Amino acid sequence: MSYMALYRKFRPTEFGDVRGQDHIVTTLKNQINADRIGHAYLFCGTRGTGKTTVAKIFARAVNCEHPVDGNPCGTCAACRSIAAGTSMNVIEIDAASNNGVDNIREIRDEVAYSPTEGKYKVYIIDEVHMLSIGAFNALLKTLEEPPSYVIFILATTEAHKIPVTILSRCQRYDFRRITADTITARLQELTEKEGVETEEKALRYIAKAADGSMRDALSLLDQCIAFYLNQKLTYDHVLDVLGAVDTEVYSKLLRMTLERNLPGVMAEIEELVIQGRELGQFVSDFTWYLRNLLLLKSNDNLEDILDVSTENLARLKEEALQIEDDTLMRYIRIFSELGGQIRYASQKRVLVEVAFIKLCRPAMETNTDVLLDRIRVLEQEFEAKMEELESGAISYGGGWQNGAPASAPAELKKPVPAPPAPKSLPEDVQNVVKNWHNVLNRLHPLLRTYLKDAQLKAVGDGKLGIIAATPTGEAFLKETRHIQEIKNVILQDTGKDMEILVACMENDPHAEVGAIDIEQVIHTEIEFEDE
Repeated sequence: MSYMALYRKFRPTEFGDVRGQDHIVTTLKNQINADRIGHAYLFCGTRGTGKTTVAKIFARAVNCEHPVDGNPCGTCAACRSIAAGTSMNVIEIDAASNNGVDNIREIRDEVAYSPTEGKYKVYIIDEVHMLSIGAFNALLKTLEEPPSYVIFILATTEAHKIPVTILSRCQRYDFRRITADTITARLQELTEKEGVETEEKALRYIAKAADGSMRDALSLLDQCIAFYLNQKLTYDHVLDVLGAVDTEVYSKLLRMTLERNLPGVMAEIEELVIQGRELGQFVSDFTWYLRNLLLLKSNDNLEDILDVSTENLARLKEEALQIEDDTLMRYIRIFSELGGQIRYASQKRVLVEVAFIKLCRPAMETNTDVLLDRIRVLEQEFEAKMEELESGAISYGGGWQNGAPASAPAELKKPVPAPPAPKSLPEDVQNVVKNWHNVLNRLHPLLRTYLKDAQLKAVGDGKLGIIAATPTGEAFLKETRHIQEIKNVILQDTGKDMEILVACMENDPHAEVGAIDIEQVIHTEIEFEDE
């Protein structure tokens, strides 16, 4: 006898074998037990979730001579003939290839004849959304008032394409995606029956790759077992067969990207290509990895839904501290766009490499969400130069005194942390506003750029409010090191520790109420001394 695929060999034969659809199974069993069977059902859901399987079990159960708790007995003549596909009472129709008006008219003519055996004639129309408009119209009247012995079961993956007139005449059941835990448990059960030794981690990866489809999971398992026949199925074996990449590689790539180590990233991609990894799957999995990182950064209470090992969770927590929220959102945007492009691309490797170059070189992008990253790059380069100047690695035009430059531009001087100081008073805020140009001229040039268009506001209790002109400016000014730099300059002038609050005109329509126009207060045009 020829080999039978696992998804066919282990197709459920009773409701109890169906996994992940308890809300539907319970309802159908109750209808059968109470003899409250409807005349039309619509089964919706993604592929491989059990729509056709449940339809066949239901067809056997309603015609079974000795049902047991709503399940077909499997031994009576009706059950055996339906299972063998020889029964005239259960008619399966593929709407993808039988979608014309004439095909539906044949059904309409056939329903006039009562079943030759059993109680009901059951029509299972798969992929019903493929029917033409004329075919739907031909089905409409029969579906509305069928004979008492006829049951229609319509199955579809795209319920939104079915006319409302058809939907309103059916009991609708939505099949859910099956969870990875449920699929993993089922795969474990079936591999034990098949006598195949497996790693739990390998089955879990197959379950995740199946994306909620039990049939896909069984097909992938079949493929992996066939490749490593008579061997233990390990996690690495599954990665090899599916062309997937280990999670550790995603972590390594992310860390090199954050370090802007472009040569290292390119070498890692080269290694993936040499290993024959599927780049489309790689992009999808890396996007999912970034998604897990975003969830972890958003809320610590979301750890339970990440479905990652303790080791990977520790790695994610470490990386969450290394990446800014806006940077992570930009990474996800770039790879989400790449996921839509790479499916039909002929040069997948080129697209992946370009995406990583964008991540490592923010200056190559023009989107607004890349501005903060570009500013961070400039700041890092500036700080690196400062460290070289302070260490004496670079000579300065003014000469050196005691291992330090004799003179340096004011804006290059890094803020010095001040000792604890008394809190500022309202009159201190007024003095700072009046002398604001002196404060600005001693700040970093990038800070001055955003503060130039900002407005000041005396918040009260000795606090200074800065109202940025744009959300980008607000985000930049809110960074801790930038606020601290402003506070340090104010501290040098006033000797007071002044609390600074930042808001945005665009986000808060009332932000300008009570705001102080800097130029009106000091009665002079602010000049920015660029040295």
